[in-house]
Amino acid sequence: MNGTIHGIGVGPGDPELVTLKAVRLARAAAVLAYPAPLEGESLARRIMAPHLDAPPLDRDRIELPIRMPLSTDRFPVNQVYDEAATTIAAHAAAGRDVAILCLGDPFFYGSFMYLFARLAEQAPVEIVPGVTSISAASARLGFPLAARSDVMTVVPALLDDAAIERHLAQAESLAILKLGRHFARIRGLLVRLGLAANARYIERASFDDERILPLDEVDPAGVPYFSLILVHRRGMAWR
Repeated sequence: MNGTIHGIGVGPGDPELVTLKAVRLARAAAVLAYPAPLEGESLARRIMAPHLDAPPLDRDRIELPIRMPLSTDRFPVNQVYDEAATTIAAHAAAGRDVAILCLGDPFFYGSFMYLFARLAEQAPVEIVPGVTSISAASARLGFPLAARSDVMTVVPALLDDAAIERHLAQAESLAILKLGRHFARIRGLLVRLGLAANARYIERASFDDERILPLDEVDPAGVPYFSLILVHRRGMAWR
């Protein structure tokens, strides 16, 4: 009998935001897989560490770091996922349950979806949703996302200004993700559209080194990938 593959969302960074189901399945799995940089520790594994390494340990587990560079622009990332899926499928075929950790939620910009595409027809796959960075940011900022009949849109910052402006025109509420090197351009767009006062910036939401700053005090040179802006056309969702 095949083992089950679990795609487990570990949330945005705070280990206390990991769900009970995620902890139970990850601790019980014979095999634990997770994305990791070419060198150093996995962020997803670090988030889960207080739960995975706390006694009593259910069993000796096999750990499979899926190593790839932080930037995959010129890297054969499909080969990495192909090889990881082959290894994971073999463990499942041998009857071992596999837990695959994913930052945030597996199906919300989650790397797990690329493994899911390769594994779903080979073994039973169960998805365990996780708290998203947007939800964590909203809570930390005290900034409700949407109310009543509001339309909310999620926008990757890498889109060009014209595309983001179109989304702003069609939605009351926006979450602009993955700011990084795009921050200065996004801030300039919000200022030009008269929405800067209605925007809130946060980086590494729920991590120990989380930072919340006024938009005009953010140094564009230091904006990390794990940062986002929430903006509401009314300023606050309940108004």
